[in-house]
Amino acid sequence: MLAACGGGQGASRDQVRAVGSSTVYPFAKAIADSLAKSNAAIKSPIVESTGTGAGMKLFCAGVGAQHPDIENASRRMKKSEFDDCVKNGVDKIVEVQVGLDGVAFAEAKGGLGLKLTPEDVYKALAANPYGKPNTAKTWKDVNPAFPAEPILVYGPPSTSGTRDALKELILTKGCDANPAMKALKDSDKEAHEKTCGEVRNDGAYVDSGENDNLIVQKLEANPKAVGVFGFSYLEENSDKLMGLTMNGVEPTYASISDFSYPGARPLYIYVKAAHLDAIKGLREFVAEWAKNWGKGGLLAKQGMVVAPDDVQARNAKVAGEFSLLNGTELK
Repeated sequence: MLAACGGGQGASRDQVRAVGSSTVYPFAKAIADSLAKSNAAIKSPIVESTGTGAGMKLFCAGVGAQHPDIENASRRMKKSEFDDCVKNGVDKIVEVQVGLDGVAFAEAKGGLGLKLTPEDVYKALAANPYGKPNTAKTWKDVNPAFPAEPILVYGPPSTSGTRDALKELILTKGCDANPAMKALKDSDKEAHEKTCGEVRNDGAYVDSGENDNLIVQKLEANPKAVGVFGFSYLEENSDKLMGLTMNGVEPTYASISDFSYPGARPLYIYVKAAHLDAIKGLREFVAEWAKNWGKGGLLAKQGMVVAPDDVQARNAKVAGEFSLLNGTELK
């Protein structure tokens, strides 16, 4: 059995193991529970919240029962990660987009009511905005229209796909609003990435680990703080929190599904094809995602934003046929 998935260890596994994104975690748990209830012959899959980046390292480390079968990701796999996978013998990977989410900025009800833009967020959170050390202490330092309250933002760690999405969808866009920074992208890509995407570490931005519920609790305790996490956590806690607008657009189900909200992003699972016949329940687990990602399905009830019909159809085909990811299309 293990020979079929390229292992050489003496141990095997009789249940699926998934690692990765804290944003995807509650959805993956719901799918695991649904599978266990609908098929008594299959053990409920093990789902671990490690963060997308850390999960990719575990997933790409090799084939065999000692390595996970699935990587849950709140961003697309990077070309460098795909290359690491291939180097370690994980050369057959299936990419399935399971739905949408958004990088939401939120605060407790009765908070500061900031009306943000990517530029505001960049000036508040970048380590070296426009190439100079960040000296902004209050929101007013960032934007004269904002209150003179200390900048305090609770957000995801560097291992998180949400942090990557924050960097790509918000910080870099705010940075590139400056013509000199946009020009830097062409002249020195590495310097541009550092200047535009590096987050300050002087206490204004607080890395809150992979437990997004902890950020919710911190916002409740401090109404003047701002939190960054996946939209599903905002929706789940809408009785306690309110989303902050970005470019005048609220983070809502509708604004994420039509990508009018700047922080909208796809969510993925990556499946190790070499494990499909060796790990019991893996094929069924992937099928369970496809059964439940439509309108009115389990995932929508859990707060996931449903992908457009054509995206669902394309990924249902991938999930049914286990067609392999071509690494050349990755960045």
